[in-house]
Amino acid sequence: MKKKLIVFFDKVSPFFDKMGNNSYLQAISGAMMSTLGPVFIGSVAVLLVVFMNMSKTLQGFTQVISLLGKVNTFTIGSLALYISVLMAINLVRKLDEKEDYVAAGIISLMSFLLITPLDKTADDVAALPTTWLSAQGVFSAMIVGLVVGRLFIAIKRKGWTIKMPEGVPPMVTRMFESLIPTVLIGILFILIDFGFSMTSFGNMHQFVYTIIQVPLKGIGGSIGAMIVLSLIQQMLWFFGIHGTNVILPLVTPLWMAMDVENMNAVTAGQVPPNIVGLAFFNIITFGGMALGLVLLMLRAKSKQYREVGKISIVPALFGITEPVIFGMPLVLNFDLAIPFIFNNSIGLILAYVLTKIGLVSKFVGVQAIFGLPIGFHAAVQGSISVIILQLVIQLVLSPILWYPWFKRLDKKTYLKEQSEEV
Repeated sequence: MKKKLIVFFDKVSPFFDKMGNNSYLQAISGAMMSTLGPVFIGSVAVLLVVFMNMSKTLQGFTQVISLLGKVNTFTIGSLALYISVLMAINLVRKLDEKEDYVAAGIISLMSFLLITPLDKTADDVAALPTTWLSAQGVFSAMIVGLVVGRLFIAIKRKGWTIKMPEGVPPMVTRMFESLIPTVLIGILFILIDFGFSMTSFGNMHQFVYTIIQVPLKGIGGSIGAMIVLSLIQQMLWFFGIHGTNVILPLVTPLWMAMDVENMNAVTAGQVPPNIVGLAFFNIITFGGMALGLVLLMLRAKSKQYREVGKISIVPALFGITEPVIFGMPLVLNFDLAIPFIFNNSIGLILAYVLTKIGLVSKFVGVQAIFGLPIGFHAAVQGSISVIILQLVIQLVLSPILWYPWFKRLDKKTYLKEQSEEV
């Protein structure tokens, strides 16, 4: 059975490797990671608003609360704008790093705004509503960014550009080379906006949100979907494939949009609508829940495992568990396959149930910063119950789940070491 599984994954491994290296998935992943700065600033603003609203004294600082609300609006509340630019930039850089990816980003921003409907204030002044600039416009921004990036490269490769004579400064040459792609792509999105204005949806944003984003949230935004994806991710890791690079780019836009919904609700003084999200997944599955194994290794009978445990403990406290994954190793280690593949899912189920029944606060949606130590990693949610939850899962549940499997392997390895010494 083991040999059959290894043979099977050897056959499908090139497919998953190709998928993980796909330019479009890497562009999505890169764009989402690049939003960390604005998201972090907006998250801090949200947390400050929450803390100020908890104190009657601080509630009187209305100007400060208003300023923090503005910060949130132009960071998290404008996430789709950043994504539209970054998506095109990252895709062009992946497809052809010599091309003017900055120009592609500007064209993408223009295209996104062209399909965004204007509204009017009470004074009959034209205004840009923030509805589609935040979580609801994330998928539209992704589509626009990817389409613009691909069209930009295609037009350039066709040679549909203004050629400048030699001797013209490169900056001027690049500007004119981007002119025709800008005009053609701009006209395309003007026509797209006009086409959708003739439908019952009214605009492209509403169409994408209704037909794509909402159904995907119903499917991929559930705890069941998260568990399935976690199992697939860990199974890929087990067979030596970087499961995170394969799975997370597919779901990060959806889960991050759900986190943004939570943060917007908290800013408005409402209860976060979603239990799961990207922050929930990252905090609960901190380090792949391998910290419990490292703690057990420190007290192992086997000298080999004690040494690996000593090397792995400090990185594991900061969520970095590659030393144990590849040093133990966990890859293709069938003695530890069950806990390695299933522990994350068990942690996710427990966290979901405790949150559902109200013992743990719903996650605000602030993105946890990779590299922060356990406890501090969860503190960004602004709730002591979330911090305690992470500590219990990593320091209590995780060792319990690893114990029976590791105990058996440790005994077997120890006896082998003893026989070799004799």
